[in-house]
Amino acid sequence: MAVDNPLAPERRPPVAVVGIGNMGLAMATRLLSQGWPVHVCDIDPTRGDMALALGAVVHATPAQAVAALAPGGLLVVAVVDAAQCREVLWGEGGAAAALQPGQAVMWCPTIAPADLESLAERLATQGVDSLDAPMSGGPARARDGSMSLLLAGADTVVQRYARVLAALSGQVVRLGERLGDGARTKLVNNLLAGINLVGAAEAMALAHNLGLDAQRTLEVIERSSGQSWIGSDRLPRALAGDLLPRAHMTLLAKDTRLACEAASAAGFAGPLGERVASVFRMACEGGLSELDDAAMLMFLQQAGQSR
Repeated sequence: MAVDNPLAPERRPPVAVVGIGNMGLAMATRLLSQGWPVHVCDIDPTRGDMALALGAVVHATPAQAVAALAPGGLLVVAVVDAAQCREVLWGEGGAAAALQPGQAVMWCPTIAPADLESLAERLATQGVDSLDAPMSGGPARARDGSMSLLLAGADTVVQRYARVLAALSGQVVRLGERLGDGARTKLVNNLLAGINLVGAAEAMALAHNLGLDAQRTLEVIERSSGQSWIGSDRLPRALAGDLLPRAHMTLLAKDTRLACEAASAAGFAGPLGERVASVFRMACEGGLSELDDAAMLMFLQQAGQSR
């Protein structure tokens, strides 16, 4: 694999990545392409095979992956939810047993701010730091380093891992030192992404019922005020019938639900969030949970015709 902007070997200590689904594997691929030794672990052996073919070292447990880190090393956790985060750290073969004071965990999933704070507080009791760093942009952008990292954490910790953060993303958005602000910002973003996706899919379902040509209608939307990034990303795939999961429907179902829970905790009630969260929930209950969230168009077309 070609190495871009190589650093001296001694300046590229090993990084552990636990959870090598679509985003985790893309992040590992990015680090490998930049010359970083990468140690990985995942509950799915096929994901490990894919990482091995790319040059990563595969381990059976998170603890084994972390044991390969140097002093001050970084563990990147790229699983789906808070329950999986806890399992990675404190489940059987969990990473916490191998983490040393002065090392750090970078939390990349979209989870509730309270869960992020709880995870960080528990690690802090053994001298392990945390970076609150949810990601945005999808696997293709993670592979080429153009995804966004929404980063919160102590300045000293951020500076310690500045090189690996720069290798992972050219779009690191510094949110301050308060852990949990990455999670809060990601929920705000993903609520809007969910609103935009449901809106774009509803509009295209309406276009179908009006007898309009779908491709031409999409071309108009993309040149007009109705355009959104997520609509332009998902709708072409939906129209082509390409529902191979890049982002499972369950993810925005989870994220919009968490955003609504955060809104409720903050005493805020908007007109769209709860409704959009219920649409994602119904799509999952309707059998679309394992498909790409581009399947929202199919769901709304079917729902509109059944009334």
